[in-house]
Amino acid sequence: MKTDLRSALQQEIITGDGAMGTYLYQMGFPVGISYEELNLLRPETVSEVHRRYYEAGARLIETNTFSANREKLSKYGLESDVEAINRAGVELARKAVGDNAYVVGAIGSIRAGKRKNVRTADVEAALREQIGILLDSPVDGLLLETFYDLEELQLALSIIRSMSALPVICQFANEGTGSTQDGVPLQEAFLRLRDGGADVIGFNCRVGPNGILRSMEKLPSDLGVPFSAFPNAGLPDYVDGQYTYAATPKYFAECARRFADLGARLIGGCCGTTPEHIAAVAKALQGYVPAAPGTTEGAPTEVVRVSEPAPAQPAPPAAPTLLDIVKQRKTVIVELDPPKDLDIQKFMQGSKALQDAHVDAITMADNSLAVTRMSNLALGYLVQDKLGARPLIHIACRDRNMIGTQSHLMGLHALGIDHVLAVTGDPAKFGDLPGSSSVYDLTSFEIIRMIKQLNEGIAFSGKPLKQKSNFVIGAAFNPNVKHLDKAVQRLERKIEAGADYIMTQPVYDAKLIEDIYETTKHLNVPIFIGFMPLASEGNAEYLHNEVPGIRLSDDVRRRMSGLKGPEGRAMGVEIAKELLDTAMQYFNGIYLMTPFLAYEMCVDLTKYVWEKSNRHDFHLYPLSK
Repeated sequence: MKTDLRSALQQEIITGDGAMGTYLYQMGFPVGISYEELNLLRPETVSEVHRRYYEAGARLIETNTFSANREKLSKYGLESDVEAINRAGVELARKAVGDNAYVVGAIGSIRAGKRKNVRTADVEAALREQIGILLDSPVDGLLLETFYDLEELQLALSIIRSMSALPVICQFANEGTGSTQDGVPLQEAFLRLRDGGADVIGFNCRVGPNGILRSMEKLPSDLGVPFSAFPNAGLPDYVDGQYTYAATPKYFAECARRFADLGARLIGGCCGTTPEHIAAVAKALQGYVPAAPGTTEGAPTEVVRVSEPAPAQPAPPAAPTLLDIVKQRKTVIVELDPPKDLDIQKFMQGSKALQDAHVDAITMADNSLAVTRMSNLALGYLVQDKLGARPLIHIACRDRNMIGTQSHLMGLHALGIDHVLAVTGDPAKFGDLPGSSSVYDLTSFEIIRMIKQLNEGIAFSGKPLKQKSNFVIGAAFNPNVKHLDKAVQRLERKIEAGADYIMTQPVYDAKLIEDIYETTKHLNVPIFIGFMPLASEGNAEYLHNEVPGIRLSDDVRRRMSGLKGPEGRAMGVEIAKELLDTAMQYFNGIYLMTPFLAYEMCVDLTKYVWEKSNRHDFHLYPLSK
């Protein structure tokens, strides 16, 4: 009969298992599926993975339940299968190894990645549900792994301790730094978890053995709790269409003894590791006799004083934002499309003309309609640097993954461009490069929350930054729908996510303008109501029939019928002025969109707004930043 897990961890070094997800990937299961669902769909495969790790020498086996919580399973429509997946995960592990190894229920972080802002109440409910199911199954303990923030890890630990006295292993994802990703020094974090009832505390994922060794070396040897180490097999690479990991089993074996010297009593592997890695670890640890926790030879003999990371510093103050201005007077922002080729002359001419008309911002779409155009970041910098105009940059979820999106935003911050509009983006298959991929790592709600997070000095990953950004974040609103009240409910969610202002799709109906006001007047953020002057009958029919989110009234279509050239543009401007007369009764924010780079139309409409609002105070609101 095997020793109780808590006692065993005090007396010996236990070899843990290796990766489940990346190993299933190597077996042919693609990225993007729920590996936990395989507990139900391919139980024999999951059981075989457990058996291979046991035969390699692993004596602690994790259940295939890392992401088997309601929040993460909902991505695949599996939220109703939480209990079945978790119970099957325990059953498969137990059947594979019997009583010859310890089986621990694996529980992963919910707030990792783009779920950083999931409400605490939802995190707690999801954790409590999964923990309750695992504790009601034949497990020897629970393993909380790949947690980034101490707060969430403490929450999970406290839930377990309120329900059970079983051993609990707590593991951070760390990159070799001296603190958790929410800025708590490692020594303090370990002490809090120890005092909260953790039996083992350590690290897994994110980095290979070297990174975890660096983290462990920052800890004193006398914390009174065994450590654990489950590193990745180095950093992943993408070779010939496959993800690969560089760290060899031999290297893992060499590092296993170093982990043990630093106080690790549970040593296994995470992403990229295989039964071969675990076999090498188990062999390397044969005959190793650990000292009592707190007296290991390889650990530092003095307490390492890890200073708190310096708080993020706010960015330098900028000129009054659009939010400041729109509270005081009518405010006009004008969209000018970046060119589809390499010639920017007309774009810059248009920007100069709009600046001379005293628009409050020039806004640039992000490859709208999925048509390839010049980078709006580059053009935004040019209009700011060369003309002194305020750029407002659209950011689409379609074209960049989370890495690229944060990088893009960091670049905007460095250039002093602080007004953005977060949009989903039209699918790539409808644009001029239909074979390209639509990324959509983030939804419009998530990207708003993530940008807001940068304003708090926190990266998308949850790591603290040395400075806070000061983005003013816009959200898109399409009022051209059958059920306006439902569209407003969606808009409310964007405001709840952190949107500071709203920009609408073009409106071509005075009655709709009034309806928008009535259904949104309870909102506490400014709305910039959108208008795009029509250029011709063909333009009008194209917008009405082919462009998502735009609907023209029958009256507008009738008035544009048969018109093109100067006559079409003149009628388009006249219709827009009539709509502006209505809009200015209800809204301070005016958003003009330029058709075909015919910027003269928006110059005319901007001047009309100033005339109607009797504005002569241009010197009080300089555009220069």
